[in-house]
Amino acid sequence: MNYIGLSKEISYALRHAPWEYELEMDEEGWVPIEQLLDALHRENDWKNATQEDIQQMIDVSDKKRYEIIGSRIRAFYGHSIPMKISKIKSRPPEVLYHGTARRFMKSIMDNGLSPQSRQYVHLSQDIETAQNVGQRHDDKPYILAIAALKAWNDGISFYYGNEKVWLADFVPRIYIKEL
Repeated sequence: MNYIGLSKEISYALRHAPWEYELEMDEEGWVPIEQLLDALHRENDWKNATQEDIQQMIDVSDKKRYEIIGSRIRAFYGHSIPMKISKIKSRPPEVLYHGTARRFMKSIMDNGLSPQSRQYVHLSQDIETAQNVGQRHDDKPYILAIAALKAWNDGISFYYGNEKVWLADFVPRIYIKEL
């Protein structure tokens, strides 16, 4: 089984275009696994995919992008669908990090961090993850430290994504420091 290809297909289905797969997603982003499998089986590459394959795909990935509970699956984050996936507010650690391209620094330092085309601002639990994210867009990214707990105490909402990713609706510039 091509787990990377399967992950990309499921990512597109759950994060970007559930309507193309005729998936019935609830307000928290959950989809019945059987419904996802039915949609995957319409594609030649995935006509033999099983729930065990999906679970194995999740288990072997170093990036925890999905979760399964019972008979449902959802993507943790990264949604670009028009419907906002609701998350439960969570108290963040004292500091979170954000890796970004040099070309975005002036805007960030002037206006803060906004989600752009995503539903949430993505923040990293550690500097290494922020560095890796930033390097997708720039070979010498800036790493920003976010005073997350102070922002939380001042009323800014944060949401737990997974053990490496936190989410926010917006981070005002007063909580951002360049490392």
